[in-house]
Amino acid sequence: MMELTVIGQNAEGGCSSSGCGSSGDQLSHLPDHIRDKVKDHPCYSEDAHHHFARMHVAVAPACNIQCHYCNRKYDCSNESRPGVVSELLTPDQAVKKVMAVAANIPQMTVLGIAGPGDPLANPARTFETFRQLTEKAPDIKLCVSTNGLSLPEQVDELCKHNIDHVTITINCVDPDIGAKIYPWIFWNNRRIHGRKGATILIEQQQKGLEMLTERGILVKVNSVMIPGVNDEHLEAVSKIVKEKGAFLHNVMPLIAEEEHGTFYGVMGQRGPTHDELQELQDKCAGDMNMMRHCRQCRADAVGMLGEDRGDEFTMDKVEEMQIDYEAAMEKRAAYQEAALATLEAQRSHTGETFVSLSSIKTLKRETRPVLMAVATSGGGVINQHFGHAREFLIYEASMTDIRFIGHRKVDLYCSGGDTCGDAETTLQKIIRILDGCEAVLCSKIGYEPWEQLEYAGIQPNGEHAMEPIEDAVAAVYAEMVEKGLPEKDVAKTGIQASA
Repeated sequence: MMELTVIGQNAEGGCSSSGCGSSGDQLSHLPDHIRDKVKDHPCYSEDAHHHFARMHVAVAPACNIQCHYCNRKYDCSNESRPGVVSELLTPDQAVKKVMAVAANIPQMTVLGIAGPGDPLANPARTFETFRQLTEKAPDIKLCVSTNGLSLPEQVDELCKHNIDHVTITINCVDPDIGAKIYPWIFWNNRRIHGRKGATILIEQQQKGLEMLTERGILVKVNSVMIPGVNDEHLEAVSKIVKEKGAFLHNVMPLIAEEEHGTFYGVMGQRGPTHDELQELQDKCAGDMNMMRHCRQCRADAVGMLGEDRGDEFTMDKVEEMQIDYEAAMEKRAAYQEAALATLEAQRSHTGETFVSLSSIKTLKRETRPVLMAVATSGGGVINQHFGHAREFLIYEASMTDIRFIGHRKVDLYCSGGDTCGDAETTLQKIIRILDGCEAVLCSKIGYEPWEQLEYAGIQPNGEHAMEPIEDAVAAVYAEMVEKGLPEKDVAKTGIQASA
């Protein structure tokens, strides 16, 4: 195979473009003090989420605004989206659960309160949880996510605890657009509707963002992309929040299925396509470091991003656990030290010339980018059977770099052993979800899915098991280039006409 070199990286191993999104560059252009805070934070660092875990505790039931895309559900284990929980906890229960998870999952570095309502609309419950954890589990980073309406009045209290990361959901900076997203807010003991309510919310969000950054608290901004409502506006949002000090922007797709019972879902408001989301993220990336690995977690999620171990830590099970937290802290510290060393080695490797693309530049024709889907269970390597994947990470390989684009959730194709049965319907759905991808990299794949994927124009590849993801993606891309990388001229007919 031809010898190739990645170009477009700066001396620190990062991409020359501030928002390119490859895991190697995502931290390199950040100031040292920010990079030190987020290097092992699975929600903020694209590559750290392969090695470290997070959990959310559901202690905040009330909310002070209404969003057209939100419907909070309690005692629900069948949906994976924000605002959904199986158990609503008291602060004491939440602390006990955090200690249990931290003792049993050494990868856990971050505890967040993100709902199911708004944490700052439930200040007593939220801050009592934080107060106890600051004292009892000082090795755990504490985070909070908020809509921002009550943020300015709570900044002083936030600064009293071990909280150095806050997420604000900012969907607009234009009240006319806000009125289409938020039917009302609850402000000064009364409900305020429409544009007037949206104006107050936007002003509070911007004020709170400025106050936090002035005090050295890192701020990530979440935005929900709603086609036809705020999709053309979010690029302006990205510029403004960056100017006011946010260090990371997470543009998420609207989740609006009718069965969720949200206003948008019932009214048939569609979510963005994968291409629309990527295009908007790329536009925003010119002005803001973009987060592309968000899983839009439940408000009681536990474990690595992309997995949920909440069923292992229901309160009835937690109550029976005997926990020696001091011993657990020693085990956690040892694991996390080793994991961070591995992560730093991978980052250093990514900054090197690990794949060559230099010879591609000698070609007279332009070499187009290629999307590839990757099956992984974590660790930054290709280590998952195609049939066992519940999601695929999507990477874009081009003549300049390897970019992480996002993730696509799928139904489990195989629930058995190494070979799977006749799961044609599920496979057809997976093929549809992987539309636009030209290769699937996994540790192993059965004959039936191989044949159907190949027929659909998606090339299965199991030759790079246990290899680092970016190295493998780059190697497959180099092979494609060597073979001529023809433009696709065959329609994706793998999903047969009967489907």
